[in-house]
Amino acid sequence: MRINLFEKILVPLDASEHSLRALEVAIQVAKKFGGKISLIHVYSVDVRPVIMPEPTTLTPPMIPVMTPAEVSKAVEVARKAGASILADGEQKVKVEEVQVETLLKEGHTVQEIVKTAKEGKFDLIVIGGRGISKIRELLLGSVTDGVIHHAPCPVLVIKLVPRSEDCASHPQSQP
Repeated sequence: MRINLFEKILVPLDASEHSLRALEVAIQVAKKFGGKISLIHVYSVDVRPVIMPEPTTLTPPMIPVMTPAEVSKAVEVARKAGASILADGEQKVKVEEVQVETLLKEGHTVQEIVKTAKEGKFDLIVIGGRGISKIRELLLGSVTDGVIHHAPCPVLVIKLVPRSEDCASHPQSQP
């Protein structure tokens, strides 16, 4: 008899080793609990440079200028890269005979993951933990940290550790 604790599992993917390890764990959780995996990739194109209809002689030197066509091209490149990441992840899940769907979103990564988890009524988010330093986390923020603090469901953070140091390879100490 299977317990249906984690029927709907959301897995953010960005093609990093961390997210791919999280996917491996999510597949095992899905198999154990009869769950379905939804892979999500969120892309955004930061267009902070000045956007003008066309570069002009009045444009100050040293200021990058992107035309609307260049912005559109950058968005399309990011979208295609995200679709490729999702397709690769989808294949990994299908090989393990687990149900899978893909979600490609544009926007702020944390907000889109949390919004998707809420709207989709997910039971679990499995996400890679990069282990960035506290200083970098304060300066840049952390997707994992943001998801942990705002998710409507449990979040399983998978840290990347060498296989020789994997928790499963160490016998539990007896009291």
